[in-house]
Amino acid sequence: MSMQPPCIGGLPAGPRDAITDVAGVTVGHVTLAEGDVQTGVTVIHPHAQDPFRHKAPAAAAVINGFGKSVGLTQLAELGQLETPIALTNTFSVPAVAQAQIAQCVRANPETGRALPTVNPLVLECNDGYLNDIQRMAVTAAHYEAACAGAGLDVAQGAVGAGRGMSSFQLKGGIGTASRRADGGYTVGALVLANYGVQAHLVWGGEPLGRRLAARQGAPAETTEKGSIIMLLATDAPLDARQLGRLALRAAAGLARTGSVYGHGSGDIAVAFSTAYTLPHLPDLADAPMPAVAMVHEARLDALFQAAADSVEQAIVHALWHAEPVTGRAGHHRQALRELLN
Repeated sequence: MSMQPPCIGGLPAGPRDAITDVAGVTVGHVTLAEGDVQTGVTVIHPHAQDPFRHKAPAAAAVINGFGKSVGLTQLAELGQLETPIALTNTFSVPAVAQAQIAQCVRANPETGRALPTVNPLVLECNDGYLNDIQRMAVTAAHYEAACAGAGLDVAQGAVGAGRGMSSFQLKGGIGTASRRADGGYTVGALVLANYGVQAHLVWGGEPLGRRLAARQGAPAETTEKGSIIMLLATDAPLDARQLGRLALRAAAGLARTGSVYGHGSGDIAVAFSTAYTLPHLPDLADAPMPAVAMVHEARLDALFQAAADSVEQAIVHALWHAEPVTGRAGHHRQALRELLN
């Protein structure tokens, strides 16, 4: 087998093949890797402005809702991001949400008083096999450091929120990719991959998982558990309803890798647009709601293809870039590349 990851689909990638190919988007990680603590936090900024005052249009698709995220109900109702998007482990969601609230209050001191409250958005996967999740090691300082370190170059694999994640009984984690859709728009994906049964793994259309399982004997896990968070960014002018349709197409890329969205897997996608922002209140931004010419519904297929391809490619990258990790109680996950040698 080639020692390069497969290139998914026929659309061209952006220059970084990353979610940061969508102009304005930046990503930062903080990784905690010491003994039984193998975890972290990853932050995605949709733009460089204050997200509370300049909200990015967004939507979510809950493909299977076995998860403990914060902020999805208001996102579904209003179709707006009010904070950066944060990824972490399940038990660290409250600490990161509090950090997002404190960050907003510092920038907007009347939040929750003269101004409305802020809707933090924290998405999670359970990294408890490799990480002692009861330690709740992620703090507000780690979230703030990830925000401060955000940039255009995105580390992948066992980094940030992906440090302790497992996929297909192998090391999982963070992956990213992008595709240029027909019409000139870009769709970028970032995934936190922590799902899958090894025998089900499809690698660029090839049944790699069956071969690996046969070589190693029957895998310990036979039902799909874990989760995956899939983030999609685009520079196409879409409203929240259209972004909900785009988010749903992340499931197409996920399915191609061998997922059946199992009972115990929390599979959630969030899509946002960088083409415009929405003012928090007219007197804050001194502007009405923007009048934006949206992409016509009949032209969304190109974006749907880019979404599916970039999500599948991001999952491939998460597996490809992951390094082996030994963590809690001596639990170990091999890297896929070890098995391909």
